Amino acid sequence: MDTRAPVVLFGAFDRHNLGDLLFPHVLAALLAPRELHFAGLAERDLTAWGGHRVRALASLAAQFGPRPVHLVHAGGELLDCDVWEAAVMLQRPGQAQAVIARYHGRAERFAWAQAWLATPRLAAYVAPRSALARVASLSFVAVGGVELDRRNPAFRAEILGALYSADFLTVRERITQDTLRRAGLRAGLLPDPAVTVGALFGTQIEAAARAGEVAEVRRRFPRGYLAVQFAAEFGDDRTLATLAAQLDQVARETGLGTVLFRAGAAPWHDDPDCLRRIAARMATPGALFESLHVFDICALLARARAFCGSSLHGRIVAHAFAVPGVTVFTPSVAQRARLTKHVAWLGTWCDAPDKRAVAAEGIAGAVAAALAADRERLAASAADMARRFARELRPLQRLLEAQIPPAG
Repeated sequence: MDTRAPVVLFGAFDRHNLGDLLFPHVLAALLAPRELHFAGLAERDLTAWGGHRVRALASLAAQFGPRPVHLVHAGGELLDCDVWEAAVMLQRPGQAQAVIARYHGRAERFAWAQAWLATPRLAAYVAPRSALARVASLSFVAVGGVELDRRNPAFRAEILGALYSADFLTVRERITQDTLRRAGLRAGLLPDPAVTVGALFGTQIEAAARAGEVAEVRRRFPRGYLAVQFAAEFGDDRTLATLAAQLDQVARETGLGTVLFRAGAAPWHDDPDCLRRIAARMATPGALFESLHVFDICALLARARAFCGSSLHGRIVAHAFAVPGVTVFTPSVAQRARLTKHVAWLGTWCDAPDKRAVAAEGIAGAVAAALAADRERLAASAADMARRFARELRPLQRLLEAQIPPAG
């Protein structure tokens, strides 16, 4: 019988998004064997997509009562996600549009979100020690917050208040690390948990690549394919026409097929209509990848010749399998590129040849450069990142093994 304090993994894995679905898999594998619970803001069952049955943190708090619990924040851009953003992303698509139309830009949106999520906090996925009756340790694993400096004082105070009491604090890129240092916090630098997917789940992902939709894609495009993903913000007609023209150019110059997929189905993520509209504008062969299962998406990326898109975790998972990538920005995001999580990640972990971040007009040239990448060098980089993540997680593993004295 395991007498150690249970571990609650807390994060945004209560909604469909590639990275958020992967984080609990990674942490569970590296912290096993022990009692683990997966918590978000809402009760959700994402097992159909390869995720987890997720409990609301408040519900777990009531269940544990005074029992000591280790609370671990498991990756993601958690330090600048507020309750409004989180509440919208937890809606069903039709409901999300109605909520956005009603509250977007209005100060009352925060009160609505707090009421809907049943929380008094402004921060969504950063829980203080008071979130549970007895927190044996409070940890943050490779979290991000590149926009934290831009947030209002009340939100910042809430985030920093939780971080000041952390027993283990790591971030995934240097912009967030520098922000926290200016606030008097010393945070370690840890790669995103998704860098380990090849090392930890290579067998499962290879099985997915040999069956189902991924196998069909490989049969359809024997010369290989470009895995392509774009978020809903790319959905205006002008941008879609540019994307289609650039992807057609890549296909004509390389002979690769174009496979359009979604990395996230939650509101404010990827819109299937956006991908269909790109495909309809293209003159070269392509396919729409329908599966939203996390390991199918990983398998699609693992067997691609290159990745092109706006998903950070599309890029990270591709790199984990030594697949080169191109990150694409919309014009609005490009103006603030210095502060985006994508540029922060690339600037922290990638060598000069891999810092490919372009506007839509630059896709063809960037993909050509990516396809010329040294795959052996990419493989060595991927293996090094995975080893670093496992190595730098050891202090947390030791912290969770510590004996917890009884209450009183």
